[in-house]
Amino acid sequence: MKGKFINASALKEFGKFFDYKGNSIFYGTLGEGEPLLLLHGYPFNSYDWNWVMEDLSKHYQLVFIDLLGMGFSDKPQNHTYSFEEYVDLINTLIKKLNIKKIRILAHDLAVSIVEEMLGNIDSLDFEILSVAFMNGGLFTDVYKPRMIQRLLSQTPDAIGKYLSKKIKRNSIENSLKKMFGPETGPNSDLLNEYWNILNYNQGKDIAYLIGRLVFDKVKYQKQWIKTLKNTQIPFCYICGPFDPNSGTHMAERFKKEYPFASVYFLSSKIGHWPQVEAPKEVISALMLFQHELNANNKLKVK
Repeated sequence: MKGKFINASALKEFGKFFDYKGNSIFYGTLGEGEPLLLLHGYPFNSYDWNWVMEDLSKHYQLVFIDLLGMGFSDKPQNHTYSFEEYVDLINTLIKKLNIKKIRILAHDLAVSIVEEMLGNIDSLDFEILSVAFMNGGLFTDVYKPRMIQRLLSQTPDAIGKYLSKKIKRNSIENSLKKMFGPETGPNSDLLNEYWNILNYNQGKDIAYLIGRLVFDKVKYQKQWIKTLKNTQIPFCYICGPFDPNSGTHMAERFKKEYPFASVYFLSSKIGHWPQVEAPKEVISALMLFQHELNANNKLKVK
């Protein structure tokens, strides 16, 4: 199947499920060629990639997964979600698909999962060829969380649980709109899709649990920075500059910390969801990254 999925339900019908430690996990593959793993962020799912899948599937075999606790995957209510478990989950899927080498495009919370993955590279059953980080909180000291994130995930569990259950749709949508660029905001259809995805299998009720990972990153920060400075795996940062959480300020910090890595700035008014707001720009940036890697590899061979 090629083309953009008409809605999240169509994506669900296209994908499959596998068992991970007693939990049903949604995943899928699309296209042919070199494998490219698409990792979504918080709090939605793989439908975030809907706008880039058609064109990317012409160049890659896309692999996508709904992380445990999000999207169409199971959402255990009394569970400790962790970066380590997400790494193991992804490793399990890639091993199941018998993929030996893969590239990664990671957005939002997934950038931290990939950082943890790079720090535990010897535990993986596959080789990572390259990583493109996109609009994620790589540095906790410059990350700017929304108030709704703080209320849900920096309060005691009882309060976070209560707020997750009681929070209204308009509160979520108002917060969401502020994350997009001023000219590329979500229309009513997309907002409806997001609301349905968030509520699938009572997912909204555990939003506070996964949201806690955003703030747990502090204790990983030094090790992750060290990991990226020492890794031999090439990586870059694709930046929607208007993103109030992880926009220009995150990219500038990235450039200072990793001057050897490429940064690709998209149009100035693109916000937190570049793959939705400017899919062609995201694809162009990813292809440019790949072209630069190929050019560097040729120089090394010579």
